[in-house]
Amino acid sequence: MAGWQVYILECADGSLYTGIARDAVARLDVHNRGRGARYTRSRLPVRLVHVETAADRGAALRREHAIRQLGTVDKRALARGPVKEGE
Repeated sequence: MAGWQVYILECADGSLYTGIARDAVARLDVHNRGRGARYTRSRLPVRLVHVETAADRGAALRREHAIRQLGTVDKRALARGPVKEGE
């Protein structure tokens, strides 16, 4: 897989977590084993609700930041859609 991915996880408590990875599906497994971000460790299990592909790490970080700046309603709108690649 070329490039990076920006992903949104929905945690067991209903909260959303945004991150970046080379392989979002593999990173999901890491999160669910309790080895991911500190935020998700106490909110397991988590499920992947949104994925976007970015050209490089910098682009992924910028998009991650932009998603984190969105309000809850807008984040949920992204999460409601099917898991997407290549946006």
